[in-house]
Amino acid sequence: MEGKISSSEDTNLLQRIKEFTRSVVEDLAEGRSPKISINRFRNYCMNPESDCFCSSDKPKGQDILTLKREPQTYRIDMLLRVMLIFQQLLQENRHASKRDIYYMHPSAFKAQSVVDRAIGDICILFQCSRYNLNVVSVGNGLVMGWLKFREAGRKFDCLNSLNTAFPVPVLVEEVEDIVSLAEYILVVEKETVFQRLANDMFCKMNRCIVITVSTAVDLFFLISVLTSFAFLSSNFFGKGMIVFWQGRGYPDVSTRRFLRLLIEKLQLPVHCLVDCDPYGFEILATYRFGSMQMAYDIESLRAPDMKWLGAFPSDSEIYNVPKQCLLPLTEEDKKRTEALLLRCYLKRELPQWRLELETMLERGVKFEIEALSVHSLSFLSEVYIPSKIRRDLNSP
Repeated sequence: MEGKISSSEDTNLLQRIKEFTRSVVEDLAEGRSPKISINRFRNYCMNPESDCFCSSDKPKGQDILTLKREPQTYRIDMLLRVMLIFQQLLQENRHASKRDIYYMHPSAFKAQSVVDRAIGDICILFQCSRYNLNVVSVGNGLVMGWLKFREAGRKFDCLNSLNTAFPVPVLVEEVEDIVSLAEYILVVEKETVFQRLANDMFCKMNRCIVITVSTAVDLFFLISVLTSFAFLSSNFFGKGMIVFWQGRGYPDVSTRRFLRLLIEKLQLPVHCLVDCDPYGFEILATYRFGSMQMAYDIESLRAPDMKWLGAFPSDSEIYNVPKQCLLPLTEEDKKRTEALLLRCYLKRELPQWRLELETMLERGVKFEIEALSVHSLSFLSEVYIPSKIRRDLNSP
């Protein structure tokens, strides 16, 4: 379900939406219950011993929606409401975020998750991605370094000002003329690590591209979530040059799609640096394998060949991290790690990652990437990251 839809295909999608809604209205007018079949997708299961086919992009089941059951009646109602909004967006060539759509009918939708599910249902029904329906993510990525590109006619020349942050484009499908002198891409989980590397002039020293997340956008998103909760309660290449990628917390759709675009256009290997804890690993897994929520559109959002650069549980010994910097795993951490170990793709594709998770669980400790700075403020940029990347480049 990936790829940019042309203007003629946009028209075709709009026509198909109109035909679908017309057929539902006709069924209702004639006293028939509409029957809507929606495929189910997943990118992993929780049985590592089974011979599953989760790695396939084929449907893993199907939901049949009719008006005979009340929960399905509500789901059909919400699906049609959101579909009419998409029809209007496509007709007027306008864009909206998921949050915009929620606030069009907050009393009917009741929760953002209702809108999210309807959007997913519609994407599956019409075999398209959200951006084909003119739904845009509230992007929270920032980019700086050795990269330049255009988006919807606007020029983003990060090369001309290496330490100036530019926003990761929201309309990723309109990005073109990508130029980079990089050898590989590095994805980093945390903004604090990005700031550390920026202060160390890591981009200038290594000719890298840095992408991070705007704290202001994160705060707005947090306020939106809390408000909702309250409502419910009431082709240029060079050697020795690096693309550096940073995202704070779980990656948003725009960030993941932009990363995928860079991989496709520049054909570069990708490395990821996250905290040594189950949350960091889950962020890594989201980049590489995609999220369950958007499993139907996984091919346009995942980085299938991403390598885990660190931090590994074994790094605490290799790099002499003091015991004072190691934190005990909480009960929640242990439960989350045990759940991660059950994911089928770890045994099927990356048993070495699984071993690292088992090691963390056995030792019962975790640590942040910043703990490595105990040796020196610039240890990450001058020692840890360069040594890890050299090791990956020299490994088979």
